[in-house]
Amino acid sequence: MNSFFGLLGIETWKPLLAALLLPPVPLFLLVLLGGWLLATRRRSGWPVLLVGVALLWLSAAQAPAEWLAHIALKVPAPLAFERIRELKAEGAGKRPFAIVVLGGGVEALAPEYGTSNLQPVSLERLRYGLWLARQTGAPVAFSGGIGHAQKQSASEAEVAARIAAQEFGRPLRWTEAESRDTRENAIRTVALLKPAGIDHVVLVTTGLHMPRALRAFREAAGPAMRIEAAPVSLAKSSDLAVLTWLPSSAGFMQMRFAVRELIGMWAGA
Repeated sequence: MNSFFGLLGIETWKPLLAALLLPPVPLFLLVLLGGWLLATRRRSGWPVLLVGVALLWLSAAQAPAEWLAHIALKVPAPLAFERIRELKAEGAGKRPFAIVVLGGGVEALAPEYGTSNLQPVSLERLRYGLWLARQTGAPVAFSGGIGHAQKQSASEAEVAARIAAQEFGRPLRWTEAESRDTRENAIRTVALLKPAGIDHVVLVTTGLHMPRALRAFREAAGPAMRIEAAPVSLAKSSDLAVLTWLPSSAGFMQMRFAVRELIGMWAGA
């Protein structure tokens, strides 16, 4: 699908297409269709309208989103503390591996800081990557340019490098600032790390995004480089079970993210 967009020269249309395919747009259209059928063919309109409303409700609830992540996306488990200790030993033994953090968005201008900033998703990934670096002693790479849907600004990697050095006190070893999506993250980062002799990558990104990111990196790296998952944002809702079936902003964002990843997996993005 990516090559198809590239062939037509319409890669910048990908964010618009995604916005049209993600909830709630298709479900609103289903509800409108049900309303139209209700006015013209009363008996067939009710089922369509009710299904549309039910799907809208479920698309904004956390429980269905968590189920979708578990069943359809098969999000990997978090990196175990025992495995982190093993990585520390590997690093001490001079086995070459790197922590790679994937960007998730940048704010061109955060008025409270007076400069560009990482979006919360990116900042969460960066924080965990730097924490892993502190635990294992491994160097960190950050991959992220300016996405298809973003206006011109500093790249994610540039902003991440500044925040890592100035606010966390841990400079990045590598920055990849040209990629616009996950596939380009993988291709450009692997090309950056191979000359440094890196044959093992600990990949940091959001749990919902990890299956697609793993596929992209393994395709780009081939058998010569091992790609290991270190997902973040895996916490389950702490609300009462009944509340996770009620619409909420958190549920809506989680479902939208999950559906986006499913579409991305299907489209080969």
